[in-house]
Amino acid sequence: MNPAIQFMLLWLVVQAALTDIALRRIPNVLVLSGLIVAVGLHMLAAPATIADSLAGTWLAGLATGFFLFLPLYVLRGMAAGDVKLMAMVGAFTGPVPAVQIALLTCLFGGALALAMLALNGRWRLLLRNLKLLLAPLLWRLAGVPVQPVRLPRAASAGGIPYGVAIALGTVAVVLQSR
Repeated sequence: MNPAIQFMLLWLVVQAALTDIALRRIPNVLVLSGLIVAVGLHMLAAPATIADSLAGTWLAGLATGFFLFLPLYVLRGMAAGDVKLMAMVGAFTGPVPAVQIALLTCLFGGALALAMLALNGRWRLLLRNLKLLLAPLLWRLAGVPVQPVRLPRAASAGGIPYGVAIALGTVAVVLQSR
């Protein structure tokens, strides 16, 4: 990966992580400007093969990053800003590094979630929610027809600034590729 692309990507994900910590959201303007910068940098990096570079790296990476985290958004396990940020990261890196970043992001996100649960002491609420969600599943596996339980948003054990996990995964993959 081009050093200019690496630098801009790292700068943008650090900005997203800091904003996510402070405001608990990732601004659309940050993601959109990142997508535009990624297109420009890919075009500058390989001007002879602009179509190949845009289709093979930018568009394929964007789609990969987007569709990897879209199911988590649909299941209400992640915010839309996190999905868009991962799409932007994929637009910079391409599809294969986007998958690597997504896997590391899940690991970092899990560790971050456990750390936040330990810090805010909401273990009991988490265990109660798991019991409410898993009990109908276990009954259905046993052959008893039971409807799944939907928890209200107020029952959440807490959200995490997933932009931090995306930034950590991105930094790890970019530094490893050097």
